[in-house]
Amino acid sequence: MFRMGAMSASSKVLLRRSLAGSSSAPRRAAAARRAVVVSANGANSVDASRGSAYDCECCPPGSPFLFRLPNTRFASVSTRSAASSSPSVLASAVPSDVPSAAEELVDYLNNSWTSFHATAESARMLTEAGFTRLSERDEWALKPGGRYFFTRNMSSIVAFAVGEKYEPGNGFNIIGAHTDSPCPKLKPVSAVKKGGFLGVGVQTYGGGLWHTWFDRDLSVAGRVLLRRGKNKGRTSHELVRVARPIIRIPTLAIHLDRNVNTEGFKLNTETHLAPLLSTAIKGELEAETSGGKSEEDEKKKEKKKPAHHPLLLAVLAEELDCDPGEIVDFELEVCDTQPSVIGGAAREFIYSGRLDNLASSFCALKALLDAGGGGSLANETGVRMIALFDNEEVGSDSTAGAGGTVVADALRRAINALRGDSKAEGLFERTARNSFLVSADMAHALHPNYMDKHESNHAPKMHKGVVVKHNANQRYATTAVTATLFRECAALAEVPTQDFVVRNDMGCGSTIGPILATNLGIRTVDVGVPQLSMHSIREMCGTEDIDICARHFTAFFDNFAEVDSKMDDVDA
Repeated sequence: MFRMGAMSASSKVLLRRSLAGSSSAPRRAAAARRAVVVSANGANSVDASRGSAYDCECCPPGSPFLFRLPNTRFASVSTRSAASSSPSVLASAVPSDVPSAAEELVDYLNNSWTSFHATAESARMLTEAGFTRLSERDEWALKPGGRYFFTRNMSSIVAFAVGEKYEPGNGFNIIGAHTDSPCPKLKPVSAVKKGGFLGVGVQTYGGGLWHTWFDRDLSVAGRVLLRRGKNKGRTSHELVRVARPIIRIPTLAIHLDRNVNTEGFKLNTETHLAPLLSTAIKGELEAETSGGKSEEDEKKKEKKKPAHHPLLLAVLAEELDCDPGEIVDFELEVCDTQPSVIGGAAREFIYSGRLDNLASSFCALKALLDAGGGGSLANETGVRMIALFDNEEVGSDSTAGAGGTVVADALRRAINALRGDSKAEGLFERTARNSFLVSADMAHALHPNYMDKHESNHAPKMHKGVVVKHNANQRYATTAVTATLFRECAALAEVPTQDFVVRNDMGCGSTIGPILATNLGIRTVDVGVPQLSMHSIREMCGTEDIDICARHFTAFFDNFAEVDSKMDDVDA
């Protein structure tokens, strides 16, 4: 250890001069560290030629601050020893190549705070790739070689690419995932005022780890219904995302809850989970300043309590560039403002919210765009499809959920639009029998601090491949046949797979797989990328796993027809 008390007189002078001539705290800190190193190693021990290789002043050669971080975003990291005047390499370069798929996922996550935003971002990517947007209200004109997508409720999206060699009755190869994640959502009447604070009333959506939402820098995002004056009273749907932190859920100090560490954090989601927006006095003053309320508005306010704090409406209006009075209604979620990032000392993890299940959604989307060697459909005999649903976290029973009709409607309409003059019997049913569905939802990686939570023979690990999920009680739709077909597609691309079975003494979650398999009668396999901290506000998965999953899904689109042709019909 280096102690300031051990500095020589000349080093102390150097430190004082550096601090006096420096205009910023970082430069002063750097000067202090340089002085410490000079004192410890001797004034002449620093090799100037080595120092020039460093990109900042805070990490000179011989420094006890070991990591050198070059300007390049994902370049190698080297570590140096401060034990001698001639630095020695303690470790060779950390893996420098972060898979491009992982970096692309991070961008996707940062643009997809809600299911509405995830759908919009997916639609943008599809449009840029040449897909044609359809409307469910219009007649569809489809053709082999065409690429199409449509959305429902702005929160679910179905996209498909028709093979140039498609013939009526050929199968649809589908990857299904979901766009929603557990979060607090604002109540229809969200204005809460108590204890001198303005709060925001929320209701919990899904099975979140709600304690992880405390003491985070939070904001709101979602869909807003507007009736702008310039639109002559027509109601529009617009997305909003307030990037800056505007709300927070503070925990109770340990001095007022002495037993919290021994008895556990006991959360009441109704009384403890309401985020604070502002102090009452400040909030009301700000609302008056920004709202420009007329005397008539004040009289109306006295008669009827506003559904939402005027300050919140003012913040939304600022983001939407509208008047607060033009906001008709909204569906807003509480969101974490901390960006998704590549993390870990070896840059091998993704730290983010909503990995469950936007990671699967992104991999499905990427595979659809990449299959056929960049999206080519020249040799495709079937239809490649992805379906990204809303409301999986609450059971999927909605118009935009997997329990609704969105996929069945897409299949039936596509089959009819592509059938031409064919009047063959049972075309939909025959197509369904020739089709295959991959239900993609995140999987539970082995947790090193809770290893007893996994059955020893089925403990998925990061960087080891997509996890095939099995459950004898049909919580997952996987069968021996569907698991084999999925693995064989991966084997042709030299992609690894793993298996997961929940312990007998633990409950098992479920997915969209059994729902779609039941409603459509399509062969289905349940799979997922291994991750930790599922349903936390901040989850983590491996960068390599995203690359593996994207390649596996691409291999599924590219190879399924060939693999399926080599398996006997189990019902023949």
